[in-house]
Amino acid sequence: MLDRTRPEPLRSPLLDDARRNGIRHGFFTRAGGASEGLYRGLNVGLGSGDRRETVLENRRRVAEWLGVEPQNLVTVHQVHSPDVVTVREAFGDKRPQADALVTDRPGLALGALAADCGPVLFADGQARVIGAAHAGWKGALTGVLENTIAAMERLGAERSRILAVLGPSISQENYEVGPEFVDRFTAADADNRRWFSPSDKAGHALFDLNGYTVARLAGAGVTAEFVGRCTYAEEDHFYSYRRATHRGETDYGRQISAIVLETL
Repeated sequence: MLDRTRPEPLRSPLLDDARRNGIRHGFFTRAGGASEGLYRGLNVGLGSGDRRETVLENRRRVAEWLGVEPQNLVTVHQVHSPDVVTVREAFGDKRPQADALVTDRPGLALGALAADCGPVLFADGQARVIGAAHAGWKGALTGVLENTIAAMERLGAERSRILAVLGPSISQENYEVGPEFVDRFTAADADNRRWFSPSDKAGHALFDLNGYTVARLAGAGVTAEFVGRCTYAEEDHFYSYRRATHRGETDYGRQISAIVLETL
């Protein structure tokens, strides 16, 4: 028997201000899901090894909370790219490969899946244009955030009005990286060294993905904030790829962050 508990997503006060323009959002946690075992909770990852019917039930619960039909909870096949899709209708099972979505169509909920990477939700309440991006280190470094903003502008949004909120993702204290990782970032911009601090392991560093992401958003001219929650440390609330890897677990779940234009 599937658990019928409702999801309990986190919300951002910044994006809640957009609610008066008919924009609803949620950074969903593991709460309120039907999955069991390694995936216990609200696993929405179709690419995970979880039972497909259970994942679809979890996605149905997310859609219900957002006030849309399950087929209108739109996600892409995420590939750590800078690519953005403009959504005019639901994809069905043919999800394009990309890492961000934008729309100006009411009733289409845009979702970004994550399990340590940064889910970012965007809104211009006046223009009624929204976006969702999956921003791991590679996507953030190669421009997925700026590309999402540009795609929103093509739909009529104005950069100065866009609100962008980074949802739960891995904290710096839990994100150790090797020297080649640091070199990649400093080669792109020497100032990126400020996002790294020494770790206990020689030659390694701790990377502040969240600080880097918010700085990229602010540098692009939007109002940005971080919800301040760590996916690695808070096991009862979030899935974490790195935590699963450190434990030698065979797989991991994915949580979703989603935003929708309600019909006015």
